[in-house]
Amino acid sequence: MEEMGLHPLWRLRREKAIEPPGEPVAMGWEEMKSAIESCTACSLHKGRNRTVVGAGCERADWLFIGEAPGAEEDLRGEPFVGQAGVLLDNMLASIGLSREKNVYIANTVKCRPPGNRNPEPSEMAACRPFLSRQIELVGPRLIVLLGRIAAQSILGSDASISSLRGKVHACGNIPAVVTYHPAYLLRNPMDKSKAWEDLCFARKIMNGL
Repeated sequence: MEEMGLHPLWRLRREKAIEPPGEPVAMGWEEMKSAIESCTACSLHKGRNRTVVGAGCERADWLFIGEAPGAEEDLRGEPFVGQAGVLLDNMLASIGLSREKNVYIANTVKCRPPGNRNPEPSEMAACRPFLSRQIELVGPRLIVLLGRIAAQSILGSDASISSLRGKVHACGNIPAVVTYHPAYLLRNPMDKSKAWEDLCFARKIMNGL
């Protein structure tokens, strides 16, 4: 397994950096969802309609992590809806997965950034204790990072997505792989074959665990 240093989620907790009220480290699902809904740890709360905690099986072998909610997610309070959500569901189905049965889906931040811009490092840092707790509650055997922003943030790397693909990274003691974000694939359909390779690679890693 390729190690990239101490996983930022764990390091952030150890150093007692930004942490929303209520110590997410001790929260169960319902308490954490309530804390996220009332969170004001960064400025994103000012423009949100709804928080987007996550979706899927809350105890799953697979955890998929994306960047941030978009406009439709902000209105519905669910991650990966609309065309990107349909594509993600098709990607999951291609390797025998579904968000209803064996996958949990989350984002690096729980509120939509204005204009669908990329979340800023400080915003992702404010949400990391919640994401860290989600990882612990889900207890995945494998994490799939969707897109450059999620991969660089979670892995603490500035490497390109092309150089991160096809490798097994370490998120604490959990293996992680990187692939393209579904929204990117909608804009660049020629890379769907590469995403398929990544999913097959992820399935191979899972089968070997």
